Amino acid sequence: NEFRRKVLQLPPKPKGMDLLHRADGSPIPVLHGYSQYVVPRPTDWPDSVHVNGYWFLDQHDSWQPPDDLKAFLEAGAPPIYIGFGSISGSQPQRLAKVVIDALQTTHQRGILATGWGGLQTGDLPKTVFQLDQAPHDWLFPKVSAVIHHGGAGTTAAGLRAGRPTLICPFFGDQPFWGKQIYTLGVGPKPIPQKQLTTSQLAEAMHDLVANQTMRRNAETLGEKIRAEEGVENAIAVLTNTLDIQSSAPK
Repeated sequence: NEFRRKVLQLPPKPKGMDLLHRADGSPIPVLHGYSQYVVPRPTDWPDSVHVNGYWFLDQHDSWQPPDDLKAFLEAGAPPIYIGFGSISGSQPQRLAKVVIDALQTTHQRGILATGWGGLQTGDLPKTVFQLDQAPHDWLFPKVSAVIHHGGAGTTAAGLRAGRPTLICPFFGDQPFWGKQIYTLGVGPKPIPQKQLTTSQLAEAMHDLVANQTMRRNAETLGEKIRAEEGVENAIAVLTNTLDIQSSAPK
């Protein structure tokens, strides 16, 4: 109610009021900002519940990459992106060492995202670039694969880019997204952070890069997600709802 009053400038809803139906009993539209190709829409949901596709807030047109990042990307094969957001567990230095050792074991180049107080690194080999931050919609199309903690937004960005994904979850909804990635055939089986070792990560990295079936699956899923136009679909539902309400008899 505070949000309704201060932001929307609407009157408060009475306590105990059904938020999914109007006073006349007609359903209020519900919008979900995720892809039906990632999580299929349940068949028993009513028509008033819409799965629109992801709602991306792109930044690539207004963001300028630093020169050293551009130089690194141009210097060799597409790297693997590894980033765990603000989460790095209780041993961030150990986690960073596992990641770097796995990259060296598999002879892969890597971009290690360390922003938001995440992974702590020392001296890095020339094949690993330390990145504070970059918009996913700019960066992910330029990498070979993505490895992350399984946040819903990062998962969506990697899938839209058509890149195979490994999720190393900490908690919350992250294990769900990891399992879903594996079920869809666009990434290896998730590796929980507490179980993450250099050998496990190296094996998964090899799979991400060399498994052509997985890579084709990821490309196909990315094409479907990019074609969904989730924001436009959500706007269409809202516009249609407002049109119906404005034309309804008083």
